[in-house]
Amino acid sequence: MSTDEPQGADSPEGAAHRTGAGPQPSYHHGDLRRTILAAAVDVIATEGPAALSLRDLARRAGVSHAAPAHHFKDRTGLLTAVATEAYTLFADSLSEVTGLREKGARYVRFATGHPAHFQVMFQPDLYRTDDPALVAARERAARTLREGVADLSAGTEETTGSPDSTGSPDSTDAEEARRTGVAAWSLAHGFAALLLSHNLTGFLGDRDPEEAFRSVADAVFGGGRR
Repeated sequence: MSTDEPQGADSPEGAAHRTGAGPQPSYHHGDLRRTILAAAVDVIATEGPAALSLRDLARRAGVSHAAPAHHFKDRTGLLTAVATEAYTLFADSLSEVTGLREKGARYVRFATGHPAHFQVMFQPDLYRTDDPALVAARERAARTLREGVADLSAGTEETTGSPDSTGSPDSTDAEEARRTGVAAWSLAHGFAALLLSHNLTGFLGDRDPEEAFRSVADAVFGGGRR
């Protein structure tokens, strides 16, 4: 019998057997994984990653306490899945636009639209950084950011990894692209972090956060270089 549903006399199956009722709805593996992951994101958004408990998530989903472990093994595995989803959504959003300024604006949009994911993805001590799916998602996100740098600067980077990956040590263009990338990353990430911690309220006023970011990016990089 699957561990994905509550078992015993008080389970839906037990109740159906006693009353003669038809089969009750049950979670398939994929459905339960998605449900647990969504519940984890909700907890992180309201209480932070430290509040995550597989047993509590199982209770919220109405399944046995062992069911989440079937899909994520442990708490670290669950946070790895959250981080992987975060980088995947992040890369999807960044890939929809071109130009460094617009990618920065999407960075801000992602942070405000997915604050729990944003919180987890930049805390590598929470998850398994060598997980293959996570590595692939993170490298894809890094490539989309480097594409924005390539639009702005003459140098291009051929490396993979996080947005601060180094280029060829013998290439002045690659080093310049690396510096530009770190500067742009710092600007977008810093703006997003300040925004989420409500430290830009006075600066923003009634302005849209993405428009406010664009104005800051123009001041730093120049309005004509996008």
